[in-house]
Amino acid sequence: MKKIFQYIKSNYKAVFITLLAGLLIGWIIKPSHSEETQQHQHNHAEESTTWTCSMHPQIKQEEPGSCPICGMDLIPLKSMQGNDDANPNEIAMSEAAIKLADIQTVRVVKKQAIRKEYLQGKIEPDERKIAQLTARFSGRIEKLNINFTGQNVRKGQALATIYSPELVSAQRELIEAAALKETNPALYKAAKAKLLAWDLTPQQISEIENASDPIIHFNILSPVSGTVTSRKVAKGDYVKEGTDMFQITDLSKVWIQLDAYETDLPWIVQGDKISFNTQSQPGKTFEAKVSFIDPILNPQTRVANVRAEVNNPDGNLKPGMFVTAYVESELSKDDALIIPKSAVLWTGKRAVVYVKVEGREQPTFLYREIVLGPEAGDSYIVADGLKVGEVIAANGVFKIDAAAQLEGKQSMMNSSKSDMHHMNMSMNMKEDSFQVAGNCGMCKETIETAAKGVKGVHAAQWNKETKIVNVSYMANKTDLPTIHKAIAAAGYDTELEKASADVYNKLPECCLYDRNYFDKANTQSQTYTFKVFGNCGMCKDRIEEAAAKVESVNNAEWNEESKMITIEGSPSLNIHTVHKAIAAVGHDTEMAKAPDSVYNKLPGCCKYDRKPKTENE
Repeated sequence: MKKIFQYIKSNYKAVFITLLAGLLIGWIIKPSHSEETQQHQHNHAEESTTWTCSMHPQIKQEEPGSCPICGMDLIPLKSMQGNDDANPNEIAMSEAAIKLADIQTVRVVKKQAIRKEYLQGKIEPDERKIAQLTARFSGRIEKLNINFTGQNVRKGQALATIYSPELVSAQRELIEAAALKETNPALYKAAKAKLLAWDLTPQQISEIENASDPIIHFNILSPVSGTVTSRKVAKGDYVKEGTDMFQITDLSKVWIQLDAYETDLPWIVQGDKISFNTQSQPGKTFEAKVSFIDPILNPQTRVANVRAEVNNPDGNLKPGMFVTAYVESELSKDDALIIPKSAVLWTGKRAVVYVKVEGREQPTFLYREIVLGPEAGDSYIVADGLKVGEVIAANGVFKIDAAAQLEGKQSMMNSSKSDMHHMNMSMNMKEDSFQVAGNCGMCKETIETAAKGVKGVHAAQWNKETKIVNVSYMANKTDLPTIHKAIAAAGYDTELEKASADVYNKLPECCLYDRNYFDKANTQSQTYTFKVFGNCGMCKDRIEEAAAKVESVNNAEWNEESKMITIEGSPSLNIHTVHKAIAAVGHDTEMAKAPDSVYNKLPGCCKYDRKPKTENE
C-alpha cells in the first residue's frame, strides 16, 4: 500500500491524466445508455394497446382475453384500424370472427345470363275448340242419345231427337215452296234460308224437299267431333229458343296455362321452349312452346298466365291436371355480371354489397351500393357498381353490416347522416315484422309482391322457416293494418287478417298452407337474452316496463348484477323493436344506443358509465 502511494506521488501527473480520460469516456457513454433506456421505454409504451372484439367493438380492454358477450378472442384495436391509407369505412375482421360469422366470399364473374324458370299451372281446354249447342227453335226432347258427360261424339252424330211444331210448320212451308220454285223462286229461297238459319244441314234440307210429309221427330246433330263436357237437357224436357243443351270440346289439342310472377316475365318470350310433366304420367316429359303471354296481371294472385299449346291425340292430358314446367331462357346474347342473391342487402331504396379490400393483413370489407338488373335464378345481374374480378362477401353479409353499424361506419342503414335523417324524420320510415302463413317459394313471391304493392311500402322480405315478414314503410302513407289486408287479399293469413276462402282455394296446390297455423302458433313462446346497461332498482323498473310495452312480449326481467335481461315472447316478436324501446327510455343495449338527451335526464343513481373503465381516452 505504501509503495502505491509513493508511486502516485512520484507519477501524479500520469495518474491525473488517466483519471481525467476515464471521466471523459464515462460522460460520453452515459447519454448513450440513457437514450437506449428512453427508446426501450418508448417501444414498451407502443406495445401497450387496447384489445377489442371484432363483432362487438364497444368492448375494449387493456389486455387480451375473451369477449364477455360472444366469448370470441379479443384482438388488438390497431389491427382493426387497417393501414394508414385505408378508407375510414373499412371493416376489418379477424380470422376467428370470419369463421364464427360463417363469412364466405365469391369473385364477380361475367357469363351468359341463363335462367331456368320453375313454373306451375294446369291443363285447360283450347277455348277455340269449344262448341256450345243451343236450341234454335222451341220443342220437346223425345229421345236422348247422349246420356252422360264425358262421352265422345263424332261430327254429324245424332245427339237427341226433338219434336217441334215450329219445325214441322217450317218443313211444310219448304215442301209447298219447292213445288212452286219454278214460278215463285223467292218463296222457295226464303223457306230454305229459314231452315239454314236453324242450323239444319244441306243434306237434311234436301231430305225434307224430297219428302211428301214433314219429319215429325227431328235429329239434333253434333257440329264437331269431341267430348261432351256439359249436358243440360234430359228426355222429356221442353226447350225454348236459346236454351243451352250441350257443350262439346275437342281435346285433341289442349292449353298449358302457367302462372308467372312479375320477376319471371322479363325472361319469358313467345317461342321459348317449355318442358313439363304431370303426376299422372311420372317420368314422361312433354315438350311445347310459349304461344301467348297474358298482358294483364291477376290483381289477386299477382301473376300473369303464360300459355303453351300441345297436341293430345291420345287424350292422356286431361283438363284440370296440375303440371310442373321448366322454361330455360336467355335475357340477352351478351355476357353479364352475375352475383349470388345472398350477397345483396336491400334497404328498400338501395342494393348493398360488401367488397373485400385487397392488400390487407386481415380480411377487410368495404360498403358499396350497386344497381341491380333482373333476377337470374339464385343470382342477380349487376347493372352498375361492380367490376369483373372483384371479390364480395356472399354469405354472412348481414353480420358484416351489423359490425359496421356498431362502429358507426357506413352501412346498410347508415349510408350517410343526411340519408338517415331523411328516412327517419322527413319520410317517417318505420320497420315492423309480423307472421304470415305460407309454404314455399311461390308463397314468398306472392306475399312480398302483395306487401310491396301497397303505396308507401319500400321493402318486404318473408322467411318461409320463421313465417315472419319484415316490412319497411312510410308511416305517413300507409300503416300495418293496410299491409295485413293486402297480403290477406292475395290469399295468405296474417296475424291480423284472414284470407277469404275463395282466394285461398285458388292458390296452387303447393301453396295451400295449414289454415290453423296461427291457432297452433299462439301456444308457443321464445326466449331472448341480451345485455342492458343500468345501475339500480329504478333502472330495473324502467327497463322492464319499456320492454313489456312492446307488442308480443309476454315477460321481461332484468338482473342488476349481470346487466342481462331475459325476454319471453311469441314467435312474431321482433327483438330489434325491444332493443329500440329500451334505448328510448335512456338505457344502452347491445344493439341500440340511448339518445344523449334522454340519458342526461336520468336520475343521478341511474347514470351508468357509458364507456368501459378500461378504455383509453
